[in-house]
This record gives sequence, structure tokens and C-alpha cells, in this order.
Amino acid sequence: MGSSQPSKRRRLQSLAAGPAGVQTAVAPPKTAAKPHSQPGTARSQLPAGKAQPAAKPQEDGMWLIVGLGNPGANYEDTRHNVGFMVIDALAAEAGIDCRKLEKSAAVGKGELQGKQVLLVKPVTFMNNSGESVAALAKFYRVPPSRVLVVSDDLDQPVAQVRLRQRGGHGGHNGLRSIIDRMGGSQDFPRIKVGIGRPSGPMPIASYVLLPFSKAERPDIDNAVHESIKIVKSVLSLGIEKAASGQRI
Repeated sequence: MGSSQPSKRRRLQSLAAGPAGVQTAVAPPKTAAKPHSQPGTARSQLPAGKAQPAAKPQEDGMWLIVGLGNPGANYEDTRHNVGFMVIDALAAEAGIDCRKLEKSAAVGKGELQGKQVLLVKPVTFMNNSGESVAALAKFYRVPPSRVLVVSDDLDQPVAQVRLRQRGGHGGHNGLRSIIDRMGGSQDFPRIKVGIGRPSGPMPIASYVLLPFSKAERPDIDNAVHESIKIVKSVLSLGIEKAASGQRI
């Protein structure tokens, strides 16, 4: 999805405010002593059938919850910034302050549904979102499977919300950038919020920078709240159950 690159002077004007299966290694059983073993030979004694502690599932680690958009007051209410809207609303509800700048993103660390989360709003502008997302994932050692991205979607009707476990970029430049910067991996889940397509010959790059209409706004507010429900369901139930439609 195309997006014009706004002036860098407005880059940091307005940032968000807002107060994997398990392998079990089993030790070999104790070996019985040979009848004519040499005296004084030390033998390793391991308890029969006692297993080593299992590795923790990946789901127990930190999650990156990433909303895509453009920084600056001029873009706050635009269609391309619905990902930012979700992060702002989630941060306000959870009491997480997202004003810290880290790896070219406005971030806030906290806990949701018993999981550590880092709420992320890249301030690199949409087309370069992968720069900060990949850097944060590397720094915090978060695998793609725990990077949940919220973005707008031209190919869905306005306010329709869908959760996908993985996939391509679908023409969205923010998702394209994340895939590129994460070594081509498409294995990160994403929540896609529909913004519709222009009815006339308007260029896509211009359309995505338009605000939602007054008539669309209530539906978008509902879509934001539905997206928050999905985030919480992913964290509580796991991506597969959440993708099947289960909600907390």
C-alpha cells in the first residue's frame, strides 16, 4: 500500500500518549555394573527415567504489539493510522505510558493478560516501519511469532477486523518493510482493520492519508475496541484459538 513520505520536520510532533513444541530431554537409565568390572573404576550414576526440566514454551516470553502509522498531529485521524489508534486505546486502557523513544519508535512496557508486552508505534513513517520493529525484536529477543502487528487494510470494508497468523504484505508498504527487515519472514501474526477503497479515481497514496468520515467514525471506534479484544485473546488463549474466533 503506497504512502507518501511526509516532511521529517513533523516526524516527532505527536507520539502516543497513554498514562514456542516443548522438548523434554530424558536422561539415559542407570547402567548396571558389569560382573567383572575393574575395581576403582568410577561409574556415572543417573536416576532411571528422570527427565530434565522442559524448556519453556515460546508463548511465555515478551510480546511486541505493534501499531502501524505515520507520526505527527496531521496524520492522527487518517485511515493509514488505524494501527496507531489501536495502540493508543490499548495503552490508555492498560495504563501503559508509550512516550519513551527507543529504536525509532514510541514504546511502552507493561503487562497484559499475564504476559509482558511492549507496545510499539514506529516513528520512521509507514514505509520504513520494519527498521524499528526488527531492531526492537532483535534487542528484546522476540521471535516473529510474538510480534503482533496492527495495520490498515484496503481490501476489507471499513471497520471490518480480521486476525491472520501469517501471510504476505498484500501491497501494504508497512508490512512489506517489516518482512524485509525481519529477513523475509512472514510468520508474524497481524490484525488487519479495513479502511475500504476509494470509490473514484483518487490515488491510493492520497486516500490512505484522508481522515475517516463522521459517519464512519463510530464503526472505526468499534473496530478499535474489537482489535483490543483480539490482542487480549491472542495473549490469553494463543494465536490459533484467537484466529478461530474465540474471545475472552
